[in-house]
Amino acid sequence: MLNDAGFELNHLIQQSSKLRIWARSRLWAQVLAAMAIGVGTGTLLGPAAGLVQPTTAKMIGDWLALPGQLFLGLIAIVLVPLVFSSIVSGLAGVPSNEAMRKLGVRLGLFIVSTTFMAAWIGISLAQLFEPGMGMDLPVDKLPQPATAASGFDLGRLPDMVAGVLPTNPAASVIQGDLLAIVILAVLTGVAATQIQKEKAAPFLALLDSLMSISMTIVKWAMLLSPLAVFGLMAQLMIQIGLDSLLGLLSYVGTVLLGLVLLFVIYAIFLRLIGGLGFSSFLKVAGPNLLLAFSTSSSSAVMPSTIQTARQFQVPDEVAHLVIPLGATMNMAGTALYQSVAILFLAQISGVDLSVTETMLLVGTLVASSIGAPGTPGVSIAILASVAAGFGIPATGLVIILGVDRLLDMSRTVVNVTGDITAAVIMKNTLA
Repeated sequence: MLNDAGFELNHLIQQSSKLRIWARSRLWAQVLAAMAIGVGTGTLLGPAAGLVQPTTAKMIGDWLALPGQLFLGLIAIVLVPLVFSSIVSGLAGVPSNEAMRKLGVRLGLFIVSTTFMAAWIGISLAQLFEPGMGMDLPVDKLPQPATAASGFDLGRLPDMVAGVLPTNPAASVIQGDLLAIVILAVLTGVAATQIQKEKAAPFLALLDSLMSISMTIVKWAMLLSPLAVFGLMAQLMIQIGLDSLLGLLSYVGTVLLGLVLLFVIYAIFLRLIGGLGFSSFLKVAGPNLLLAFSTSSSSAVMPSTIQTARQFQVPDEVAHLVIPLGATMNMAGTALYQSVAILFLAQISGVDLSVTETMLLVGTLVASSIGAPGTPGVSIAILASVAAGFGIPATGLVIILGVDRLLDMSRTVVNVTGDITAAVIMKNTLA
């Protein structure tokens, strides 16, 4: 009897040891486990359980999220030099001006077409399911959110376009204006291909060293990723609780359905154009997508996305060019979310939009999504501006603020999937 018990104990110890070794060698398993534990911990500490006072729960959530804040901070430190060096090096590695033109045109068409498609999917689903029609909410009595914005004015469009140019690069770096940095990097990279290679070589060598140093810091940050995921998920559930999700179930379900459809479309592109099966894609890209979900920032996971693209045999010069551009401009998931959200706000406010207004709305959402910073919460500010421009009360934004973080995390997964899809599709462009 004792021998049998000892044998069972040794067997359990061996299995536990194998499980630990298996988990340590697979980041996705660590991230997934951390996410599940974080959701459970946050739910127990959240308002629905009532086990902890709200002020105490908030303080605990802030401490639990500290590794996540450190992770995002480390990424933010190297984001600007990494984006700049990646794009310049990628452009400098393009073999000819013709290849550069071909890559730029194809990437531009991919971004614009998929963003328009995503916006129309969102509009169609919102008109089909009408998630805001069944909600009897006193919008006129809701408090004005702090993110109120001025209306959208087409007359300001020329000034807005001209203002995109980074006339003060130092200020753009200090303010973290990623779109301006991308434009500066594109201009610098194209210019580097037009001068003698001997003159450009020292500058490109410096950027290569800068990229290597940045990627080393990123590797250090990735060591925090399981703790970061646990803390951020716990803090999220403490803040919103399950009641917020149930109260807006129709709206959340409509957005998630649209994101799933867009994800499936990307999967079809990968299969038909990239020759990549869905299971093969998830096996390689899964950890990166889980990290994108927990951080809700396509910019934060951009270094990891580049590595994922390289695992799909995407050439370095393509990966280092397409992924940073995609993290800044390829925001189809954001366009879909904003399409559903804007019609949801219109429905609960009793605002009817004509066909012409709906078409203009789609164009506005596409324009506002392309170039939107890939950071958490930015869609709310864009949404407030677009809503005001179409006469939709911005006060209704407070209704969806409670679940915005969850939807932000979900659309980030789709945005990152779109970046990887673009890189895989473009991988043979320079061949």
